[in-house]
Amino acid sequence: MVGLKRLKYALIRAGFEGISLLGSLAHSTKARGRGIIFTLHHVRPDSNEEFQPNRILSVTPQFLEEAIEASLECGLTPVAAEDLPALLADPSDNRRFVSFTLDDGYKNNAEYAAPIFGKYNVPYTIFLTSGFVERTRSLWWETAEALLRKLDRIEFDFGQGVETVQLKTKRQKLKAFDRFALFTATENENAAVARLDTAARVHGIDPLGLAAELTMDQAELRELAEDPLANFGAHTVTHRNMRRLSDEELREEIVESAAAVERYVDKAPRIFAYPYGFRAAVGEREIQAVADAGIPMAVTTQPSILRCENLKRPTAFHRVSLNGSSQKQRYVKAMISGLAFKFV
Repeated sequence: MVGLKRLKYALIRAGFEGISLLGSLAHSTKARGRGIIFTLHHVRPDSNEEFQPNRILSVTPQFLEEAIEASLECGLTPVAAEDLPALLADPSDNRRFVSFTLDDGYKNNAEYAAPIFGKYNVPYTIFLTSGFVERTRSLWWETAEALLRKLDRIEFDFGQGVETVQLKTKRQKLKAFDRFALFTATENENAAVARLDTAARVHGIDPLGLAAELTMDQAELRELAEDPLANFGAHTVTHRNMRRLSDEELREEIVESAAAVERYVDKAPRIFAYPYGFRAAVGEREIQAVADAGIPMAVTTQPSILRCENLKRPTAFHRVSLNGSSQKQRYVKAMISGLAFKFV
């Protein structure tokens, strides 16, 4: 799995390099569409840790600036993501747009990202998981990283009985992280997260304390909401794969998280982001459920550029990840060209 991931990202970077060689020609085709929605998570200085299984979720402040500058150089107009349906529906408006979105509500979004967006007068949208905000739900991927970094071996039951997993090398730790990811993706997610949390506590790691350390609470969100460029969307209550929920759970995750966002910032969200966001986590039922809940727009993490055709399914807009393993401005321009997604 580790090797396959490295190969995947190497191929993606090679594709971006190829598109970059086309220069301005890459931005003169119909593939560029009406612009792009970017996905981010952490925005913070590089920790320089050797073991960073969540590296793809973190970009540096410098790279965020480069991404904004690349977007402006390519002629894109920055807008809040939730304003896109109305803008794309206006036949008199031929502009191409860029929207920056950030998932999970990390503290560094306020500390590092918000000042940069302010410097360039760029609107941004942060998607909030109410369980993180209220410290009732851990971020399993952060818990797993902290646990694996600390230990050189662990005893854990992945569903076949307790086994000992060696963690002496970086490769062993990465393989173990992949096993935790598969465990949460295939077992009952609540039960899997609870088992991981228990293991973390045994080894002196507080999963909810880690959530408090990493994500904004209600007071911090209310303060950030005073920024006129800041916007907020719903991202469920527990950040579970929505395709694996019952119909009742699905509705509760959507409706209750939207109500929570309104409590935090005194404004009902006009946009929703599906946890994980890939095809195995978002289907037609989920897309319709968000629409039925009265939220006018939603975003996946399935990569593509903006097109007017998105208006036919406004609760299924695509986004493109600004990946921590591909932090080069020319890659951003390659994404904006749309060529990378022409056959996706």
